[in-house]
Amino acid sequence: MRPIDLREYEQSKAVQLSVAERDALRIALPRVTAEPVPGTNGTYFLTPDSIVGAVEIGELSVSIQPKLEIERVLFLACYAMGAFKPREMERFAFEEATTLVEALASALAAAARRAFAGGLLHGYRTEEDALHTVRGRIRMEDQLRRRFGVGIPVEVRYDEYYDEYTDDITANRVVKAAVVRLGRMRLRSRRSRDVLRWIAARLENVSLVEYPPAAVPGITFDRLNEHYREVVALARLVLRHWSFETRRGAVRAPGFLIDMNRVFQDFVTRALREELAVSERVLQSDDRINDVHLDDARHVRLQPELAWWDGARYTFVADAKYKRTESGSAPNADLYQLLAYATALDLPGGLLIYAEGEQPPTHRVRHSGKLLGTHALDLSGTTDELLEGIAALARRVRALRAETWVNRAA
Repeated sequence: MRPIDLREYEQSKAVQLSVAERDALRIALPRVTAEPVPGTNGTYFLTPDSIVGAVEIGELSVSIQPKLEIERVLFLACYAMGAFKPREMERFAFEEATTLVEALASALAAAARRAFAGGLLHGYRTEEDALHTVRGRIRMEDQLRRRFGVGIPVEVRYDEYYDEYTDDITANRVVKAAVVRLGRMRLRSRRSRDVLRWIAARLENVSLVEYPPAAVPGITFDRLNEHYREVVALARLVLRHWSFETRRGAVRAPGFLIDMNRVFQDFVTRALREELAVSERVLQSDDRINDVHLDDARHVRLQPELAWWDGARYTFVADAKYKRTESGSAPNADLYQLLAYATALDLPGGLLIYAEGEQPPTHRVRHSGKLLGTHALDLSGTTDELLEGIAALARRVRALRAETWVNRAA
């Protein structure tokens, strides 16, 4: 394997690539630009955007390092999935690792050793099937999607009971699936390879299930399985961000890739919900916000990333941007986008939330009077600093909502 080491948002040194390697890289990593080096043949500057992780493309082993500390990236990604609270980030245990994937393998191994210390978790096995009689709980979403309202067969989920507990349960299956996928990559660290083989050996009798990234099962924790929380969280992280082994022609590209744009958006959304003590029905993310249009004819559809729903209308709107604010001001394109959201939702303004940088000023739009606020949330500080930043952001959200009610009452 020929290693190529990149860093998020940074241009690489000159990299020699054959035509086949360049084309394969463009297919597997379309968000990494390859700019020819002037005056050379087959040499390129490579620049990734907000994706971090690693992917294998033929004989190339491409690693993309994050701007943030590796520990913080994995914490943010796990927290965004709802695995931990901010104060629990200290539970992560990392050994020295040079890449995100190596660190993840190390953390997964340490978590597995703690989880398996008293033996594998046993319990009832939950099954999903299509039956001609109802058993357990009907999976209504799958029934509608797969059966189009037809009554039989019925998509169900039920517990399969045995005379004795079995270790072939969802929690162990999720961990095994993650370990096997990481093991498919040719990790540079021999220690990482050895610890993954150790975990796989402990899970030898557990079924291997191929979970698509969008269908990784959640696990409910209680006092009996709480010791599995960390290893399951890390395993789910692997499966959620696993890059499918794309095959286009001769291109094979297994990998683990995190989109930091999405992680930052999900982190901000979850952190604000917890700080403001509201549900996902109230503080909605873009997967729930529908039917927002800029024009009366409803031809121009808008998709805000974050909005507060009061049961009848929206009273707050925001966008989360995983990038640094330059020159003490938000980019014009971001401000135009926020102005469109505030106009379409008939709000007095909105908020742009950035991952780092100086606190840019608030802009009052001429002739409309709308206030376009900006807020920088530093992700690189201590846990206390991060919590203080979230609390300050929540105060701004409350203030903007209050401004909305004042304007509507006037």
